[in-house]
Amino acid sequence: MRRVAVVLGMVLGLAMARPALGVTVKELSRLKGQGESVIQGIGLVVGLSATGDSGKELAMARPLMQVLANNGNMLGSPKELASSKSVALVTVTCTIPAAGARADDRLDAMVAVVNSAVSLKGGRLFLAPLRGPRRDDPVIWAMAEGAVDLEDTTVPTVGRVRGGARILEDVMMPALEDVFELIIHPHFSGYPAATEIAASINHQYFNSPQAGGPSIAMVVDDRTIRVMVPEAERGARAAFVADVLNTDINVALLKLPAQVVCNQRTGAIIVTGDVQISPVAITHKDLVITTTIPPPQPTQEDPLIERNRWTGVYTSAKPSETARLTDLLAAFKKLDVPVAEQISILQMLRKAGKLQAELIVD
Repeated sequence: MRRVAVVLGMVLGLAMARPALGVTVKELSRLKGQGESVIQGIGLVVGLSATGDSGKELAMARPLMQVLANNGNMLGSPKELASSKSVALVTVTCTIPAAGARADDRLDAMVAVVNSAVSLKGGRLFLAPLRGPRRDDPVIWAMAEGAVDLEDTTVPTVGRVRGGARILEDVMMPALEDVFELIIHPHFSGYPAATEIAASINHQYFNSPQAGGPSIAMVVDDRTIRVMVPEAERGARAAFVADVLNTDINVALLKLPAQVVCNQRTGAIIVTGDVQISPVAITHKDLVITTTIPPPQPTQEDPLIERNRWTGVYTSAKPSETARLTDLLAAFKKLDVPVAEQISILQMLRKAGKLQAELIVD
């Protein structure tokens, strides 16, 4: 029987039982202007064992000729590379974290085949300059180089160069001002959450010796909280912002919706403990669900067999009552549904209004 990687996420459920002192503002939000950015370039993966692009493809042959020429090996024509299959033309991308990066930091780079190469296994990314996403960006933000690691052997045309991108120029977040805004992460957004976060910030500050004057945090919308740095704190803005980001939040008061989070790549399904579904019947392709019901005097040789091509998801009480998570998981197990199709079924349940939770598919 195929086994499905299902993770039951009880983190929020446990947090709702008591004040979640381990949950802070910085885990629920970010500073406005502090977001991830991507730098990119085109590169060559060399050292492949006859799995690279054909040397007849000029898109690969031209840059390879240029690399050879730059190193003192001038070729007369791309035809001289016609029999080469040891090099692949790839895109190279690097994600700079929300907090930014400093010169000489090393970050992972991702590479992906552009042309006909069938595998990057055993290859090494040759020096590749990385620029911003705009074509007119003249700054080289990083240089990428290193061995290619295939994270998924079923997709050998995509790989990771671990720590392969060396940052050349500082990539910094905006400077701190007297007023800054917190942007709540999408999965926690909502006016109840925004109101509670702002109230917690105000409560922490006004219980401190520096307190005084009007509230320092106010809700702008369901994802934005504006915070004013008090005049007494403006000489040490960084310390004040750090205190705000470390404010403890009681998750129970955020009134977050039940959630089902699915990761299609890893096959994981994370479900909060309060997810419910309405009564529903699920059919799955041509699978036959077999249930053995013993007769009044059952024997192993002569059981009563009932075969159905569907399974119901319902409670053992009134049909109008909602079913718990265990009912849904039991139905999936009974149907032996692969992860990809489980996610499709969850999407259909949500679309039909039967899944009483927010569905997030990554």
